[in-house]
Amino acid sequence: MSSTDEVRLELMRQLKLASQLQNAWISQVWQGDESMHPAAGMLLSDLAKHGEARPSELAKRRMVDTSVISRQIAQLSAAGLIERRPAPEDGRASLIRVSEKGARELAKWRRLYLEFMSTALGDWDEGRIADLSDRLAEMNSDLRLSLGTRAPCNAPG
Repeated sequence: MSSTDEVRLELMRQLKLASQLQNAWISQVWQGDESMHPAAGMLLSDLAKHGEARPSELAKRRMVDTSVISRQIAQLSAAGLIERRPAPEDGRASLIRVSEKGARELAKWRRLYLEFMSTALGDWDEGRIADLSDRLAEMNSDLRLSLGTRAPCNAPG
């Protein structure tokens, strides 16, 4: 195996570990809050970032089946965290957006997430964090293109 291959494999290992660490944090924080599943919270964050969308757009952007999005929408709707309205061009379809209550709930989770990141990366300056974010965004874009998807990727928060 070439050194380039080893470097690429190590990158994937580190990305997997970062994902596992994020999931561990989510599990710890959300453990006592059964109001919604973390995946539904990530959908709420996606809606806040990208704005109102059809369920089919959300599924494509999140790279999941529409049935998964439908379950998350049902959970968020039951909790009053999103609002639905008929799509103007096709009344059979609906557009989903974050409700005022959803925005407040999301702000609470974002505060907790930022506290965690500030503690974990307290020695990192803004430039270092921005540089890593830019590089990861570029990598994610290339990975998405390789998979044949063009929708933007985002993490919760």
